[in-house]
Amino acid sequence: MSESVSRSDDPETERTPLEGLEDARDRYARAISEIEERGPETVEETTTAYHEATDLLDRYVDRATGTGRENFKAYVELEGKFDSLVDGLSDGLEAREAFEGALEALDKRRLSESDFERARERLAPAREYADLLEEREAAREAVAEARKAASRRLRAIDDELDERKRLLELAEADLDAPVERLREPIARYDELVRTAFREYRDEASAREVFALLDRSRWYPFVPFERPPEDLKRFVRERPAGEYTIPELLEYADYSRSKLAHYVEDADELKRTVATQQTSLEGIDAEPLTIGWPPGPAGVLERRSRELRPFVDRVADEETVAALREVRLLARDEAYDRLQTAAQAVEQLTAEERERLRDGQVAAELEALRAERERLEDALEDDDPV
Repeated sequence: MSESVSRSDDPETERTPLEGLEDARDRYARAISEIEERGPETVEETTTAYHEATDLLDRYVDRATGTGRENFKAYVELEGKFDSLVDGLSDGLEAREAFEGALEALDKRRLSESDFERARERLAPAREYADLLEEREAAREAVAEARKAASRRLRAIDDELDERKRLLELAEADLDAPVERLREPIARYDELVRTAFREYRDEASAREVFALLDRSRWYPFVPFERPPEDLKRFVRERPAGEYTIPELLEYADYSRSKLAHYVEDADELKRTVATQQTSLEGIDAEPLTIGWPPGPAGVLERRSRELRPFVDRVADEETVAALREVRLLARDEAYDRLQTAAQAVEQLTAEERERLRDGQVAAELEALRAERERLEDALEDDDPV
């Protein structure tokens, strides 16, 4: 079979997904061309006969070698079947001589393993036809895999494009903008709500705290993690649920005999709470904070509105007022400019700023767009497989 050098033959060159797809399609086209050159019907007939011949050799190599009666019987069967196979071949089949040569190698009074090896060797010209079909199937699979790789690369390009666009948007930010107008109210609120929630968690019953967490399921901008079901059931249904979370954590470390002096359901508390300490310890104020830098105006306003009933429940009026001030920030006409500047100051690394200054990010954006267009065109082409 003819071979052509692909880009993958150079160990120093790593193919792009587009090059991989083009190479795979070229490989498939070559395989089809070679089959057409030999004649599809000829290739199919020769391949079928080759597999039948090698199957006969495999099945009879042990049974037909030797001098015993059963060996001779097997030899007669093999010779008859192989002879029928050869007789059934088309007269003009190019590889017919290979099958006739294999039959001749078996035409002996007694066969040895070397005779079978000789028969296989004489089938070598027919094997080339079988290789053509195997290569076609391998090339077909290579095209399918290359299309998958190209599709994966398209998805990765979309992510990379979003990242470059984000950097270019941040590059337009006014890095000297007075972002403290946002930072100070948000930092003040976050500090107040952390303190308030810590006090609430230390003083309220675990049952009350769990009810608050459960309520957050209806508020997507208040992302409390809800406790496991067995722990929720214990806190809701057992008297120990009236204890605070710090008390439950403390009791979980007691021995069963000591714990029995404090609670009625000592064994269940020990079993349920002790195995869920991480869940209980992880209940904190972070889902009620705004964080820095803040999100877009619409997100900040929606988040502040959803936080309000929770802050009302766990904090004092000073904290509620601080949240109200944060919510008003989103309505400030300068908010978008200040928020973009805050994002830029917080998110842009020194390396990213350098890439922005020398135009590298813009060049990467254009290169990604061009790569994406080429990949889309390649994938939209009619698949030859």
